[in-house]
Amino acid sequence: MQLYDLLGVAPSASDSELKKSFRKKALSLHPDKGGDPEKFKEVTGAYEVLSDPSRREAYDRYGMDGLSEGGMGGGMDPQDLFSQLFGGGGGFFGGGGRPSGPKKGKDLVHRVKATLEDLYKGKISKLALQKHVICKSCQGRGGKDGAVRTCNSCHGQGVRIALRQIGPMVQQTQQPCTDCNGTGEIINERDRCKECRGKKVNQERKVLEVRIDKGMEDGQQITFKEEADQAPNTIPGDVIIVVDEQPDPRFKRKVNDLFVDAEVDLLTALAGGKIVIEHFDNHALSVEVPAGDIIKPGDMKVLRGQGMPSYRHHEMGDLYVNLKVKFPESLSADQLEALEKALPPRSLPKSLPNDFDVEDVVMDTIDDGEAHRARTKPSTTAEMDEDEAGGGPQVQCAQG
Repeated sequence: MQLYDLLGVAPSASDSELKKSFRKKALSLHPDKGGDPEKFKEVTGAYEVLSDPSRREAYDRYGMDGLSEGGMGGGMDPQDLFSQLFGGGGGFFGGGGRPSGPKKGKDLVHRVKATLEDLYKGKISKLALQKHVICKSCQGRGGKDGAVRTCNSCHGQGVRIALRQIGPMVQQTQQPCTDCNGTGEIINERDRCKECRGKKVNQERKVLEVRIDKGMEDGQQITFKEEADQAPNTIPGDVIIVVDEQPDPRFKRKVNDLFVDAEVDLLTALAGGKIVIEHFDNHALSVEVPAGDIIKPGDMKVLRGQGMPSYRHHEMGDLYVNLKVKFPESLSADQLEALEKALPPRSLPKSLPNDFDVEDVVMDTIDDGEAHRARTKPSTTAEMDEDEAGGGPQVQCAQG
């Protein structure tokens, strides 16, 4: 399809006729109004070529081949061309257009490790960054005043866009501009800034003081506004610090509550006493176990207000204590005799029918490895066979 056909005009159309036809088609094809984005790009590209006298002449004389060197148009964004013709940001109702003013650069994201104790009492860390800053020598120009000029080949876009006719269709291709190496600018070597060598920015080491406040959580962010890389005509992005909470060997955290295991000797579990729980920040909690309040293995108690501080307000959560009763490894004959007197008598063995044959056996001690294997052993012979064969179901051929 010829470029004139895309705009719906004759090759002899005047500039005003081209512009009028393009405005009409652009309004109907604009994506904001539900139009086809690809068709909108094609029509915009066609108008960009035909509205330029030199490129229109090249196209009239040589067709698409005449555009292969300079590219189809200058690579201008269709929205920008639309905005030039219609004003505003390109939206049909005043919104949804491109914001005016300089664009914002990319944000830099860094993770900072923090232990649970760091998040309990707060911490200040220093983070060293390498960032780009505007060259002070040339004020971000890259060279002397007027030394940097827009690349004529790509019209400052850094890319060349060309149209290629494939049957009835027009294909649009985009490639980096080789004349300016994709920068959109040309500068003579002798005019380059001696400090930045025409790059407009220099690298600088920046140290940020990161304040990790009490009660912060994993994944929480600390933002340093506009501390990322600088570039000409660009608002620097932000440096975003992400808190990376490290697992604690003793405490588990759920929001502002803490969970800890505490070992209790058998005498304290039965007759009362004290247990001591080491906490963060070099302090410990002394807990009274009242006499008569018998602790059973797996009991859980709570210490109110001894958990994590909340973020900002620092209100303390709770500390949940999972109590584990420690039994002695062995007892002497005197201790056993004392236990016989102190504890309730043993329960009698279960009464069995007279026809039962009772066999005396010995109970062996096993190590942790055998205990683990016993717990994870397959339940059936079929499961055991599958496990030995690789775990997957076996496929058999159908018998005809």
